[in-house]
Amino acid sequence: MLNVPSQSFPAPGSQQRVASGGRSKVPLKQGRSLMDWIRLTKSGKDLTGLKGRLFEVTEEELEKHNKKDDCWICIRGFVYNVSPYMEYHPGGEDELMRAAGSDGTDLFDQVHRWVNYESMLKECLVGKMAVKPAVPKDYHEEKKILNGMLPKSQVTDTRSREGPISPSYDWFQTDSLITIIIYTKQKDMNLDSVIVDYQDDSFRAETIIKDYSYLIHMELLCEIQEDFSVRVVANVGKIEIVLKKKEHTSWKCLGRALENHNSFTPRKDTGTEIVKPYTPVSPSLLSKLMEPVLPNDKYIYFLIKIYPAGLFTPELDHLQIGDFVSVSSPEGNFKISQFQELEDLFLLAAGTGFTPMVKILNYALTNIPSLRKVKLMFFNKTEDDIIWRSQLENLAFKDKRYDIEFVLSAPTSGWNGKQGHISPALLSEFLKRSLDKSKVLICICGPTPFTEQGIRLLHDLNFSKDEIHSFTA
Repeated sequence: MLNVPSQSFPAPGSQQRVASGGRSKVPLKQGRSLMDWIRLTKSGKDLTGLKGRLFEVTEEELEKHNKKDDCWICIRGFVYNVSPYMEYHPGGEDELMRAAGSDGTDLFDQVHRWVNYESMLKECLVGKMAVKPAVPKDYHEEKKILNGMLPKSQVTDTRSREGPISPSYDWFQTDSLITIIIYTKQKDMNLDSVIVDYQDDSFRAETIIKDYSYLIHMELLCEIQEDFSVRVVANVGKIEIVLKKKEHTSWKCLGRALENHNSFTPRKDTGTEIVKPYTPVSPSLLSKLMEPVLPNDKYIYFLIKIYPAGLFTPELDHLQIGDFVSVSSPEGNFKISQFQELEDLFLLAAGTGFTPMVKILNYALTNIPSLRKVKLMFFNKTEDDIIWRSQLENLAFKDKRYDIEFVLSAPTSGWNGKQGHISPALLSEFLKRSLDKSKVLICICGPTPFTEQGIRLLHDLNFSKDEIHSFTA
C-alpha cells in the first residue's frame, strides 16, 4: 500500500507476492518519485501538520481524518498523516483512501508487508492509538515498561476521594527524539507546575497538581542531550517533555523505574528549591535607547508572566519589600561581537520570548553605526498579549531603521494585521536584506516548538548557523 518494490523483489513464487496477481502501478507526476519523497522527508518540512507534536489518538479522532487532504491511517498501533504522501504512492491515492480514518494494518499486510513503512513515514507520525482502559491480567511487566504506560493499579495512590484523578503517562520516539507525555486530567496546567531534572542518567519529572505530586523517575535506557523542552497544552492538561537522543538508535524501552516512579502522593513541604531562568530587561523599552543608570547598582528589572496556579511565579508575585530571593550570575552564550559591522538585524519573538529582544534593540540602535535595518516580528495569541505595543510602535516612528510586525494566532474579527503561526511565507517576506550580500543576524526566542520550527525554516531559506542565534524562553 505504501510502496511497490522492483519486479525482482519479492522473487517470483515468494510468499510475499500478492496472491491475486498484485496491483497495477499508477503513473506518478513528474517530481513524485521515491527519491523525491525521501528528499521531502529530509527537508525539515512539517509533514504531519502538528508542528512536531505527537498525540494519543482515539478511534473517534482517527475516524474524522478520512479525506484526501486530511488522511490519517493507523498501522500496528501508530497513526500517520499520509496526505503529503498521496501523490508519491505508486499504488495511487485510491489505494491509500481504502484505509482513510481507520486501522489499515490488515490491508497493508495483504499488499506488501515487507515494506519498511516506519522509515518511509517516520516524518508523518501523528502518534499512537489511545491505550484502552482494560489491561489483561497476563500483561507482562516488560511490555508495560515498553509502552511507557502503567495500569492504574500500579500507581501509588494515597489520595482521599476528594483528591484529583491520578495522572498517567506514555512515550513515543523518533530517530532523534523521545517524547514523554503526561496526562494530568486537569485543565489550566502550566509550565510553572512542572519540574524536570536530568543528572547521571537519572530522569526526574515532577508535576504538581493541587496538593499532590505526580512523579516520573527513571534511569533512562540510553544517554540524552542536556537540552530538553517542556510544553503544556493547558486546555486538556497534557504535558509534553521532549528529550534529544545522543545517538540515533531505537530504544526498546524508556528505562528502569527508580524510587517512587509513577507515584501520585500528597505533597510534603520539604522546601524544594526551584530554579527558573529570566532575562533582565530595561524598565521601559524607550529609555532614550540607553541602558538605565542604576543608582549604586541596586535595581534589576525582569518581565515575568504570573501563573496563578503555578509553583514559582505566585511566590514572586506575593513578595514584600524586605523579602529575599537568590539570583545567580548571568548565563548564556550571546556575544556582542556578533554585532560587529552588522548591517541587517532581524528579531523573531513569540510571547514572553520578547524579553531578550529589549536589550538587543537598545544596544543595536544605539551602538552599531553600520546598521541599516532592524525588524521585529512579534507573535502573540491576541492583541491583549502584546507586550509594550505602544512603545514598540513609537520606536518605529522615531527611528527609520526600525520596523515592527505583529502576528496573531487567535485575533478578533477587527484585527487587520497578519495572522497565523511562523511559516515559510511569513519569513520569506520578512527577511529581506538591505543589500544582496549584507551582513545579517537573526535572533529568535519563544516557546521551544516555535524556536525549533523557526530554526528549521531559516535553514530552509539558506541562512547559515552563524547568521542565527536562538535564546531559551
